[in-house]
Amino acid sequence: MAGAARDGEIEDNQGVRLDKWLWAARFYKTRSLAHDAIVAGRVFIDNLQAKPSRRVSVGDSLRIRSPRGEFVIRVERLISQRGSAAIAATLYSESEESRAAREGAAELRRLARVDAPDEKPNTQNRRLLRRLKEGL
Repeated sequence: MAGAARDGEIEDNQGVRLDKWLWAARFYKTRSLAHDAIVAGRVFIDNLQAKPSRRVSVGDSLRIRSPRGEFVIRVERLISQRGSAAIAATLYSESEESRAAREGAAELRRLARVDAPDEKPNTQNRRLLRRLKEGL
């Protein structure tokens, strides 16, 4: 493959398809999930909605809404093959604001789970809940 280094790293800044890069950087489990997210409008490059075939270059700013939260990142390296999580972590750098917002949202989700009941309501509890809701 011309222009490719060991482990699928791209030597020059020729670019990699966005869906392939998101998959290699481990934002999505499969390339088709990355493709679907891009088509659904969950990925932006330099604040413009992207297409799956759009080429990503070093220095591009990406905003990604994934099941793990919203990321605002800068592309540091290009790679065309999926590697280990350690390699994937070196492909981008996340802004501090993005990291803080994501961690804050995760904390809110964790706190919301604490208030949830441990078990499903039984028949008696369901009847009580129904009476309370009808009374309001």
